[in-house]
Amino acid sequence: MKNFLVPVGNSKDSYETLQYAVDFAAHFDAVIYVMEVLNVSTRAGDLANTSEKFLASSRERIREVISHVDTKSVTLKAATYTGDLIDGLKEIDAELGIDLIIIAPRSVEVDEELYLGSTSGSIIKRTDIPTLIVPKGAKFTPYRKILTAFKSGVLKRNRILNPLIAIKKEFSSKISLLLVKTPGYTDEDLKINTALMDVSSDVTLTEHAKTYLGVLEQLKVHEPDLLCVFRRKRGFFSALWEKNRILKSEFSVRIPVLVLSVKKD
Repeated sequence: MKNFLVPVGNSKDSYETLQYAVDFAAHFDAVIYVMEVLNVSTRAGDLANTSEKFLASSRERIREVISHVDTKSVTLKAATYTGDLIDGLKEIDAELGIDLIIIAPRSVEVDEELYLGSTSGSIIKRTDIPTLIVPKGAKFTPYRKILTAFKSGVLKRNRILNPLIAIKKEFSSKISLLLVKTPGYTDEDLKINTALMDVSSDVTLTEHAKTYLGVLEQLKVHEPDLLCVFRRKRGFFSALWEKNRILKSEFSVRIPVLVLSVKKD
Protein backbone atom coordinates (compact mmCIF):
# COMPACT_ATOMS: atom_id res chain seq x y z
CA MET A 1 0.00 0.00 0.00
CA LYS A 2 1.62 3.20 -1.21
CA ASN A 3 -1.12 5.75 -1.90
CA PHE A 4 -3.60 6.75 0.82
CA LEU A 5 -6.38 9.30 0.51
CA VAL A 6 -7.84 11.20 3.47
CA PRO A 7 -11.01 13.27 2.94
CA VAL A 8 -11.28 16.09 5.48
CA GLY A 9 -14.45 17.96 6.34
CA ASN A 10 -15.02 21.39 7.82
CA SER A 11 -15.12 20.33 11.47
CA LYS A 12 -12.49 21.79 13.78
CA ASP A 13 -11.06 18.33 14.56
CA SER A 14 -10.59 17.15 10.96
CA TYR A 15 -6.86 17.03 11.60
CA GLU A 16 -7.31 14.14 14.07
CA THR A 17 -8.15 11.65 11.32
CA LEU A 18 -5.28 12.98 9.22
CA GLN A 19 -2.85 12.56 12.14
CA TYR A 20 -4.03 8.97 12.54
CA ALA A 21 -3.48 8.40 8.83
CA VAL A 22 0.03 9.87 9.01
CA ASP A 23 0.98 7.64 11.94
CA PHE A 24 -0.40 4.62 10.07
CA ALA A 25 1.11 5.53 6.68
CA ALA A 26 4.58 5.97 8.20
CA HIS A 27 4.79 2.19 8.56
CA PHE A 28 4.24 1.70 4.83
CA ASP A 29 6.33 4.58 3.44
CA ALA A 30 3.10 5.74 1.81
CA VAL A 31 2.07 9.08 0.33
CA ILE A 32 -1.11 10.68 1.68
CA TYR A 33 -3.38 12.69 -0.60
CA VAL A 34 -5.58 15.06 1.39
CA MET A 35 -8.95 15.88 -0.14
CA GLU A 36 -11.41 18.47 1.13
CA VAL A 37 -15.00 17.31 1.45
CA LEU A 38 -17.69 19.94 1.02
CA ASN A 39 -20.94 18.20 0.20
CA VAL A 40 -21.72 14.89 -1.51
CA SER A 41 -24.41 16.56 -3.61
CA THR A 42 -22.14 19.25 -5.06
CA ARG A 43 -22.35 19.05 -8.83
CA ALA A 44 -19.87 20.14 -11.46
CA GLY A 45 -22.39 22.51 -13.02
CA ASP A 46 -22.78 24.38 -9.76
CA LEU A 47 -19.09 25.15 -9.76
CA ALA A 48 -18.60 25.89 -13.43
CA ASN A 49 -18.24 29.63 -12.94
CA THR A 50 -16.26 29.49 -9.70
CA SER A 51 -13.81 26.66 -10.38
CA GLU A 52 -10.60 28.58 -9.71
CA LYS A 53 -12.00 30.18 -6.56
CA PHE A 54 -13.17 26.81 -5.31
CA LEU A 55 -9.83 25.12 -5.93
CA ALA A 56 -7.89 27.93 -4.27
CA SER A 57 -10.18 27.78 -1.23
CA SER A 58 -9.86 24.00 -1.10
CA ARG A 59 -6.06 24.12 -1.15
CA GLU A 60 -6.06 26.74 1.60
CA ARG A 61 -8.34 24.60 3.76
CA ILE A 62 -6.11 21.57 3.22
CA ARG A 63 -3.01 23.57 4.18
CA GLU A 64 -4.79 24.69 7.33
CA VAL A 65 -5.62 21.12 8.37
CA ILE A 66 -2.08 19.89 7.59
CA SER A 67 -0.63 22.69 9.75
CA HIS A 68 -2.11 20.99 12.84
CA VAL A 69 -0.48 17.64 12.04
CA ASP A 70 2.94 16.19 12.86
CA THR A 71 3.73 14.92 9.36
CA LYS A 72 6.85 13.04 10.45
CA SER A 73 8.52 11.61 7.34
CA VAL A 74 5.25 11.15 5.45
CA THR A 75 4.62 13.09 2.23
CA LEU A 76 1.27 14.86 2.14
CA LYS A 77 -0.19 16.25 -1.07
CA ALA A 78 -3.42 18.09 -1.85
CA ALA A 79 -5.91 16.22 -4.02
CA THR A 80 -8.41 18.65 -5.50
CA TYR A 81 -11.53 18.09 -7.56
CA THR A 82 -14.54 19.98 -8.84
CA GLY A 83 -17.97 18.42 -8.90
CA ASP A 84 -19.53 15.47 -7.16
CA LEU A 85 -17.50 13.97 -4.33
CA ILE A 86 -17.71 10.38 -5.55
CA ASP A 87 -16.87 11.36 -9.12
CA GLY A 88 -13.88 13.22 -7.71
CA LEU A 89 -12.76 10.17 -5.74
CA LYS A 90 -13.01 7.94 -8.78
CA GLU A 91 -11.13 10.49 -10.88
CA ILE A 92 -8.31 10.71 -8.34
CA ASP A 93 -8.20 6.93 -8.03
CA ALA A 94 -7.97 6.52 -11.80
CA GLU A 95 -5.10 9.01 -11.95
CA LEU A 96 -3.11 7.99 -8.88
CA GLY A 97 -4.24 4.51 -7.90
CA ILE A 98 -5.52 4.85 -4.32
CA ASP A 99 -4.82 1.80 -2.14
CA LEU A 100 -6.75 2.93 0.91
CA ILE A 101 -9.15 5.69 1.96
CA ILE A 102 -8.99 6.68 5.64
CA ILE A 103 -12.08 8.44 6.99
CA ALA A 104 -13.83 9.40 10.18
CA PRO A 105 -17.31 7.88 10.65
CA ARG A 106 -18.82 11.34 10.29
CA SER A 107 -16.88 13.63 7.94
CA VAL A 108 -19.23 16.61 8.07
CA GLU A 109 -22.27 15.78 10.20
CA VAL A 110 -22.39 16.68 13.89
CA ASP A 111 -25.30 14.40 14.77
CA GLU A 112 -24.15 12.47 17.85
CA GLU A 113 -26.67 9.71 17.14
CA LEU A 114 -24.88 8.74 13.93
CA TYR A 115 -22.13 6.13 13.63
CA LEU A 116 -21.72 6.63 9.89
CA GLY A 117 -22.70 9.96 8.34
CA SER A 118 -24.02 10.48 4.83
CA THR A 119 -20.67 11.64 3.44
CA SER A 120 -18.61 8.77 4.87
CA GLY A 121 -21.37 6.30 4.12
CA SER A 122 -21.56 7.45 0.52
CA ILE A 123 -17.80 7.01 0.10
CA ILE A 124 -17.98 3.40 1.25
CA LYS A 125 -21.20 2.57 -0.56
CA ARG A 126 -20.39 4.10 -3.94
CA THR A 127 -16.69 3.28 -4.42
CA ASP A 128 -14.71 0.06 -4.70
CA ILE A 129 -11.69 1.46 -2.83
CA PRO A 130 -10.74 -0.24 0.48
CA THR A 131 -11.64 2.08 3.34
CA LEU A 132 -10.48 2.36 6.94
CA ILE A 133 -13.06 3.96 9.28
CA VAL A 134 -11.27 5.56 12.22
CA PRO A 135 -13.20 6.49 15.39
CA LYS A 136 -13.21 10.16 16.32
CA GLY A 137 -10.22 11.05 18.49
CA ALA A 138 -8.50 7.67 18.03
CA LYS A 139 -4.71 7.48 18.33
CA PHE A 140 -2.95 4.99 16.09
CA THR A 141 -1.45 1.88 17.64
CA PRO A 142 -0.30 -1.20 15.69
CA TYR A 143 -3.03 -3.76 15.07
CA ARG A 144 -2.09 -6.90 16.97
CA LYS A 145 -5.46 -8.69 16.81
CA ILE A 146 -7.80 -8.48 13.83
CA LEU A 147 -11.29 -9.95 13.60
CA THR A 148 -12.40 -10.57 10.00
CA ALA A 149 -16.14 -11.16 9.82
CA PHE A 150 -18.37 -12.35 6.97
CA LYS A 151 -21.46 -14.40 6.11
CA SER A 152 -19.88 -16.01 3.04
CA GLY A 153 -16.24 -17.07 2.77
CA VAL A 154 -16.31 -17.09 -1.02
CA LEU A 155 -14.08 -14.49 -2.71
CA LYS A 156 -13.64 -14.40 -6.46
CA ARG A 157 -10.43 -12.36 -6.41
CA ASN A 158 -7.64 -12.85 -3.88
CA ARG A 159 -6.36 -9.30 -4.40
CA ILE A 160 -9.34 -8.06 -2.39
CA LEU A 161 -7.32 -9.17 0.64
CA ASN A 162 -4.21 -7.13 -0.22
CA PRO A 163 -4.75 -4.41 2.45
CA LEU A 164 -5.40 -7.03 5.13
CA ILE A 165 -2.33 -9.03 4.12
CA ALA A 166 -0.16 -5.90 4.11
CA ILE A 167 -1.33 -4.97 7.61
CA LYS A 168 -0.69 -8.49 8.91
CA LYS A 169 2.81 -8.49 7.43
CA GLU A 170 3.74 -5.08 8.86
CA PHE A 171 2.40 -5.59 12.37
CA SER A 172 2.62 -9.39 12.71
CA SER A 173 -1.11 -9.33 13.40
CA LYS A 174 -3.12 -12.34 14.50
CA ILE A 175 -6.16 -12.65 12.24
CA SER A 176 -9.24 -14.47 13.51
CA LEU A 177 -12.06 -15.33 11.11
CA LEU A 178 -15.73 -15.11 12.05
CA LEU A 179 -18.28 -16.78 9.79
CA VAL A 180 -21.83 -15.82 10.74
CA LYS A 181 -24.54 -18.16 9.49
CA THR A 182 -27.73 -16.24 8.81
CA PRO A 183 -31.18 -17.51 7.73
CA GLY A 184 -31.07 -18.78 4.16
CA TYR A 185 -27.35 -19.59 4.13
CA THR A 186 -26.10 -22.17 1.61
CA ASP A 187 -23.35 -24.79 1.78
CA GLU A 188 -21.41 -22.63 -0.66
CA ASP A 189 -21.41 -19.79 1.89
CA LEU A 190 -19.62 -22.04 4.39
CA LYS A 191 -16.63 -22.47 2.10
CA ILE A 192 -13.77 -20.13 2.99
CA ASN A 193 -11.36 -18.73 0.43
CA THR A 194 -7.98 -20.47 0.74
CA ALA A 195 -6.05 -17.16 0.71
CA LEU A 196 -8.20 -15.96 3.62
CA MET A 197 -7.55 -19.19 5.49
CA ASP A 198 -3.82 -18.87 4.87
CA VAL A 199 -3.57 -15.51 6.66
CA SER A 200 -5.72 -16.52 9.63
CA SER A 201 -4.96 -18.39 12.82
CA ASP A 202 -8.45 -19.55 13.82
CA VAL A 203 -12.07 -19.65 12.67
CA THR A 204 -15.23 -19.12 14.71
CA LEU A 205 -18.63 -20.19 13.39
CA THR A 206 -21.74 -18.63 14.89
CA GLU A 207 -25.39 -18.24 13.94
CA HIS A 208 -27.48 -15.06 14.11
CA ALA A 209 -30.40 -13.36 12.40
CA LYS A 210 -28.05 -10.68 11.05
CA THR A 211 -24.31 -10.74 10.36
CA TYR A 212 -23.57 -7.65 12.40
CA LEU A 213 -25.31 -9.13 15.44
CA GLY A 214 -22.86 -12.01 15.39
CA VAL A 215 -20.03 -9.51 15.05
CA LEU A 216 -21.14 -7.46 18.04
CA GLU A 217 -21.27 -10.62 20.13
CA GLN A 218 -17.82 -11.83 19.11
CA LEU A 219 -16.16 -8.43 19.56
CA LYS A 220 -16.51 -8.98 23.28
CA VAL A 221 -14.93 -12.44 22.99
CA HIS A 222 -11.99 -11.63 20.71
CA GLU A 223 -11.34 -8.01 21.81
CA PRO A 224 -9.64 -7.10 18.49
CA ASP A 225 -7.76 -3.91 17.66
CA LEU A 226 -9.27 -3.86 14.16
CA LEU A 227 -12.49 -5.18 12.65
CA CYS A 228 -12.33 -6.20 8.99
CA VAL A 229 -15.54 -6.67 6.99
CA PHE A 230 -16.52 -7.05 3.35
CA ARG A 231 -18.75 -4.63 1.48
CA ARG A 232 -20.88 -6.84 -0.72
CA LYS A 233 -24.53 -7.15 -1.69
CA ARG A 234 -25.07 -10.17 0.56
CA GLY A 235 -22.52 -9.45 3.23
CA PHE A 236 -21.90 -7.45 6.36
CA PHE A 237 -24.24 -4.44 6.71
CA SER A 238 -26.21 -5.65 3.67
CA ALA A 239 -29.36 -4.09 5.13
CA LEU A 240 -27.62 -1.09 6.67
CA TRP A 241 -25.81 -0.19 3.44
CA GLU A 242 -29.16 0.41 1.74
CA LYS A 243 -28.81 3.93 3.10
CA ASN A 244 -25.75 6.10 3.61
CA ARG A 245 -26.36 7.05 7.23
CA ILE A 246 -26.06 4.42 9.99
CA LEU A 247 -27.30 5.19 13.49
CA LYS A 248 -25.29 4.20 16.56
CA SER A 249 -28.40 2.34 17.72
CA GLU A 250 -28.05 0.13 14.63
CA PHE A 251 -24.30 -0.41 14.79
CA SER A 252 -21.33 1.16 16.53
CA VAL A 253 -17.82 0.07 17.46
CA ARG A 254 -14.98 1.88 19.20
CA ILE A 255 -12.22 0.34 17.11
CA PRO A 256 -11.19 1.02 13.50
CA VAL A 257 -13.12 -0.84 10.80
CA LEU A 258 -11.45 -1.93 7.56
CA VAL A 259 -13.99 -2.31 4.75
CA LEU A 260 -12.85 -4.40 1.78
CA SER A 261 -15.12 -4.06 -1.23
CA VAL A 262 -16.26 -7.08 -3.20
CA LYS A 263 -19.26 -5.39 -4.79
CA LYS A 264 -18.49 -6.82 -8.23
CA ASP A 265 -18.54 -10.42 -6.98
